[in-house]
Amino acid sequence: MTSTDLYPVSRLAAVQEATAKAGIDALLLTPGPDLRYVSGYEAKPLERLTCLVVPASGDAYMLVPRLELPAAQASPAARLGLEFVAWDETDDPYAIAAARLGKVAKVGLADRMWAMASLRFRAALPGAEQVLAGSVLRELRMRKSPAEVAALREAGQAIDSVHRQVPEFLRAGRTEREVARDIAEAILASGHAAADFVIVASGPNGASPHHDVSDRVIQAGEPVVIDIGGHLPNGYCSDSTRTYSVGEPPAEFTAYYEVLHRAQVASCEAVRPGVSCESVDAAARDVIAEAGYGDHFIHRTGHGIGIEGHEDPYIVAGNGEPLEPGFAFSIEPGIYLAGRHGARIEDIVVCTEDGVERLNTTTRELVIV
Repeated sequence: MTSTDLYPVSRLAAVQEATAKAGIDALLLTPGPDLRYVSGYEAKPLERLTCLVVPASGDAYMLVPRLELPAAQASPAARLGLEFVAWDETDDPYAIAAARLGKVAKVGLADRMWAMASLRFRAALPGAEQVLAGSVLRELRMRKSPAEVAALREAGQAIDSVHRQVPEFLRAGRTEREVARDIAEAILASGHAAADFVIVASGPNGASPHHDVSDRVIQAGEPVVIDIGGHLPNGYCSDSTRTYSVGEPPAEFTAYYEVLHRAQVASCEAVRPGVSCESVDAAARDVIAEAGYGDHFIHRTGHGIGIEGHEDPYIVAGNGEPLEPGFAFSIEPGIYLAGRHGARIEDIVVCTEDGVERLNTTTRELVIV
């Protein structure tokens, strides 16, 4: 799998077509996931403006600081046949973009554009309405190509290899931070370019879904929620949660973990083309609610994943959008008992032509170490 597969030249034309269809005159894509998705260029987010200008018609071009020009020309963006417009330290790149665009009524700004840049564009293009480029790009980014699915599958296998090592790191007497340090090193050793997050939540900390880590000492008999992920050098992300126990856990925990396991399986089995995002959420939520733990499942069932760890589609009540082949997202129900403990099971899945593929394959049973 090459960068040509993940960032095909044809993507730029598809983006221009979608931009025109949306009634937007141009997209302005600064460093971040939108720029990388369209061009393959992982530009540095600097105070100096780098911006891919994608007009609804006509030729796209890349504004780059002159000192960043070699990096831009060496990136996959060079395959697109773009003009690279280098600007010097005394130039105003926003004025350059405005002059080249001419009179425009509506522009789409990269969703992760810094406020500094968006306000400068507003001043340079005072007559243009600003909207989010995501309103155009989400439709393309949600539908993963076979190459993108392969990249996510590779990321899933890499993070699975880390979860298989977790029992070596977990033991009573170690702090969450010590365990997290070992996990982060294992994430890098597995082939990830970076460990984007490591959650090690022991005992009562497990009841906080985004706990992170602390200097708390892990005790015997405690459940520990391990939620980890990163991104590969190609930009595609991993994310998987498993729950462990250091010795035999409390009986009440074992009881609700079994409920959680059934809920996660039910939600995965609900995935198929045409099914709504909210019905996949309901498949997990109903199992948990029927067992009496509904008030303890306090977040959505899942989020899309790709070149970002969180992106469309979101698996949540109120989202009636139907699943399509190529949609990739997490399924991660959780049960959290404040002050005591919690549990979560998370897989990344892909909607296929006739069902679902799980990209994480490590055991979802409670692992006692």
